[in-house]
Parts: sequence; C-alpha cells; structure tokens
Amino acid sequence: MHTKVSIIIPCYKSEGTLNETLQSVFDQNYDAWEAIIVNDGSPDNLEEIALKWTEKDNRFKYYKKTNGGLGSARNYGIKKALGVYILPLDSDNKVRPEFVKNAISILDNESDIGVVYGDAMNFGDEKNRWNVGEFDIKKMLYHNYIDACAIVRKTLFESVGGYVEDLPHQGHEDWDFWLSVMKTDYKFHYMNEVTFDYRVSNNSMIKSFDKEMLQENINFIKEKHYQLYIDAYPSLFNETVRLKKKLSVSIEKIIINKMKRIFKR
Repeated sequence: MHTKVSIIIPCYKSEGTLNETLQSVFDQNYDAWEAIIVNDGSPDNLEEIALKWTEKDNRFKYYKKTNGGLGSARNYGIKKALGVYILPLDSDNKVRPEFVKNAISILDNESDIGVVYGDAMNFGDEKNRWNVGEFDIKKMLYHNYIDACAIVRKTLFESVGGYVEDLPHQGHEDWDFWLSVMKTDYKFHYMNEVTFDYRVSNNSMIKSFDKEMLQENINFIKEKHYQLYIDAYPSLFNETVRLKKKLSVSIEKIIINKMKRIFKR
C-alpha cells in the first residue's frame, strides 16, 4: 500500500501514555499511513512498548537516537518519512479516527493549502473542548494557539528547514514553525471539529517554564521573525524608518528592541 501520510511520534519518558497514542493511530478510518516512533534517548521502557506495535502492524516503525530534544526528534522522523503529508503527534495525545482521512481530502483537492488543523478535546487534568478557531495572523504573532497535531505537506517542512533545534528552551518549536509557514504562499485551513485529544498535565514541559525561560523563547522567536511583525503592524515601525534615515544605526537592531517593548509578556 502506498504511504500517504507519515505520523511522527517523538518519545521521551512516554511509557505511561504511548499505548493510548499508538492505539489511536491504529484505530483511524484511513489505511495509507505509517507511524514513525522516535525514541529520543528515553531512559524508560518505551522501547518494549513500541516494538510490540511494530510486531502487530508493520506500518509502525521504530527508531532510537541520542537525546536531542523535541525539534530534533521530529526532524529525525520527518527525514525517515515516506508520506507526502506529515502529522506530528505527541506521545501523550490521541488522534481522532476521521482526522487524517478528512484532512487529506482537503489537501489533495486544494493545492494552496499547506496546513489543516482543528479543535482538540482536553483530557487529564482538564476536561473541555479547546476551540482553536480560524487562522488569525495577528493572534499567531502574539502567541502560539495551534498545536503541532496538524497535517502538513512534507514539502513545507523541507522548504522552511523543519523544526528549530536551537531554542533557548524546548517547547515552542510549533510556534516557530507556524511563523515560518506564514512566510510561504501556503494557507492554513481550519476544520471546525475535534481532530485530536490533548492531554493536560500539570507536569508538562510548558507548565515547568518560569517567566525568564518563557521570555527567552519569546525573544528568540520574535527576533527571528521580525519582518512578519513589521508587515502586520506597519504603523508601529514608521518611526524606525525615520530613525534609519537620521542615524547611522542598524535597522534590524531598532526593530528588535521595539518589538521587545511592544510585545513583551
């Protein structure tokens, strides 16, 4: 069977949740998939769990690498992928049965769409629907509101260089990637339905951030993508152009400093 979509599942200390995640992949109402399980140097027994699934169905594929963080693990899996579409799936979340089938129908028929995403149902420490909504440029510039669990053309990953691997602190790789996608000609498509289940845990990576760590990541991402902010808020940066004409200074430095003041959280 020709592989249409590659589901990338990075794993680190995932032995307690991996079975549920892989079961959700297996239960899809779509057959032309492969699931690439990437053990990112995990110290637990997730390998034993993963290998049971590779024995059950050869569409599950298992790889082990030295620890390099979330971005590194996802990029590793994407390079191994055979599908024309990529679905990053965290090893504690669950994909809904109809998501892949419905999203691929959209991507196959609309060549200008690069990303298809939807809502999530929170479970675990919270139980409610995460209503993501239509794509909003300014909302995305302010903070990341779309989870990685979306179906993306593989060519998009190749064109923007994949996920960032040198963030000050891992955890905002998705946000950086979506901003990179915004620089391309591809569009985001929102499906007004629950497409995956998102595990909410008080022990999650993001919940462990302190304010300083969060701000370091925000500064890194906004400095990298400063042109998007200029394009979205041109009136805020007219002063920068005037200063450039008046003073012998770096326009990039002025923009970055202005952004830090305006968008600091």
